[in-house]
Amino acid sequence: MSLLLVSLFVGFGLIIGILFGFFGMGGSFLVTPALLVLGYSAKVAVGSGLAFVFGTAVIGALRHRDLGQVDYKLAALIITGMTVGIEIGKRAVLLLERAGLSDIVISVAYVGLLVVVGLQTLRDSMQGESDDGDTLDLSNALERVRIPPMLTFTGGTTVSLWVTLGIGLGIGILSGFLGVGGGFLLMPTMLYGFGVPAEVAIGTSVLQITIPGSFGAFVYAQEGAVNVPVVASLLLGSALGARIGAAATELIDGADIKGYFAAMLLAGSVAVASKKLSAMTGIAALKTVSMLLIFGAAILVSGAIIYSSVRVLRGQSVSGRPSTN
Repeated sequence: MSLLLVSLFVGFGLIIGILFGFFGMGGSFLVTPALLVLGYSAKVAVGSGLAFVFGTAVIGALRHRDLGQVDYKLAALIITGMTVGIEIGKRAVLLLERAGLSDIVISVAYVGLLVVVGLQTLRDSMQGESDDGDTLDLSNALERVRIPPMLTFTGGTTVSLWVTLGIGLGIGILSGFLGVGGGFLLMPTMLYGFGVPAEVAIGTSVLQITIPGSFGAFVYAQEGAVNVPVVASLLLGSALGARIGAAATELIDGADIKGYFAAMLLAGSVAVASKKLSAMTGIAALKTVSMLLIFGAAILVSGAIIYSSVRVLRGQSVSGRPSTN
């Protein structure tokens, strides 16, 4: 690769690493379309995207572990439930495919889910940390299901082991049905369902992503569908970005984290809808709008995360400065 292309991938990896470390969401939804636009085959784009996600997840998980932002017990149960659920979701897709309905049903479900989760998270972030009882709180309802054994997670919520596995199963079904890693479902589930702090929800989500990421990267690598120079360049940038994003969760309060997360989800919903309309109507401009929304949102949100973190650090520096009076 040319020096310019390597620099481009390093910079792109930095942006995705920041978002990954901050939100706990995989970066393949950005890497794969970018590689396709640059002319790489679909197989190589997907395989390299998965390899990059795995590498970034390991980096991010280690950083979140150092910050004490991982609930290993919750992660293990969610992963167990998701493993079974993904297979069920895949079978549902095959049934819809035979009926000729898979494309439209999955697209509508994906956009709808992004909008619902995004709007609710945005609403919650605008209410801040107030305890007026008006924000979505499913943890109390889950705690009322007293089927032993009961487990206590970070944040103090006590939930039945079977309920936890069931929720993991549900996320897995949606992941297998929609073809996503589940990051954008895991974070709100941990926040509202299990009552864990936002930063712990992110760290636990990052850890969870390492499992499917490693398997996907291994399978595609066996087929020779991983471009090592591309992945290495992306990881060079994301190694720094993931640490920046993870550290930012310590500086930015929970309400702002939810606000940034909502912005990414809502931008993603419009982007997916635009891409689908482009395929249905043949209007190429809508596909361009879709790409601009995805990459534009990634750049703007990662920039906002850095800006907010710097402001907090400056504020801490000023407040800690000794008085001259």
